[in-house]
Amino acid sequence: MLRIAVPNKGSLAETAAEMLSEAGYTGRRDSKDLYTVDPVNDVEFFYLRPRDIATYVGSGALDVGITGRDLLLDARMPGAHEIESLGFAGSTFRFAGRPGRFTDVQDLQGLRVATAYPGLVDAFLDERGIAVDIVPLDGAVESAVQLGVADAVADVVSTGTTLRQAGLEIFGPVLLESDAVLIAGPQEAEGTETLLRRLRGVLAARKYVLIDYDLPAALVEQAVAVAPGLESPTISPLRDPEWVAVRVMSPRRDVNQVMDALYAIGARAILVTEILAARL
Repeated sequence: MLRIAVPNKGSLAETAAEMLSEAGYTGRRDSKDLYTVDPVNDVEFFYLRPRDIATYVGSGALDVGITGRDLLLDARMPGAHEIESLGFAGSTFRFAGRPGRFTDVQDLQGLRVATAYPGLVDAFLDERGIAVDIVPLDGAVESAVQLGVADAVADVVSTGTTLRQAGLEIFGPVLLESDAVLIAGPQEAEGTETLLRRLRGVLAARKYVLIDYDLPAALVEQAVAVAPGLESPTISPLRDPEWVAVRVMSPRRDVNQVMDALYAIGARAILVTEILAARL
């Protein structure tokens, strides 16, 4: 059986479980369960702390897992590697310190940097030849400077409001753009490719919709220029020989603009359909 590590709680857990369900797998029914088997799909699920998943997978104890790219890099497990971005739980890591004190990461030389991701920050600074004292914290990192524990912090940033409220300003380059990822261990396990293909199908189903419309046959080339699809639209004849029916996949985010453009060209009976699953 393929052994899959899944986040048991936190921002990664719910969406990871939803993706696996949409991919056709049967996970746990009780949030307290730490282990469950899906015999139909020949997989076992192990529900673990997101921070520990890279360790279990990298050691070979489990085959694959879903965790954050930040947590994978922070674990610094040589045997664990990313095989696919899953497109959720996005975050950005930045340095911050008191306003006016820092302009670049070189200014951190010999100082104290507080973070909940010591492995990630240490590796980033090591690559640039910057030696600092890492102050590992488990939360509320933005308070470290005010309380005198550190000279600067490295933390997740969305709008920067929390850092500004703590009297800090962002400086230097982005450490990391992170999101949820599928990771694998040192040995490729049977079933990994099926899991990967299914998750890619879920991502495609979330990203695209189907657009069906009727169109005068003479306007097909104009319509295809607006909505070309992945390879090429499906075009079928209608009872009226002057008209055709067209079906095409289109990015979900653009669907209303595409519908407006198709209508302006002359398309009618424009319908949009959700995609439940896909294999591209």
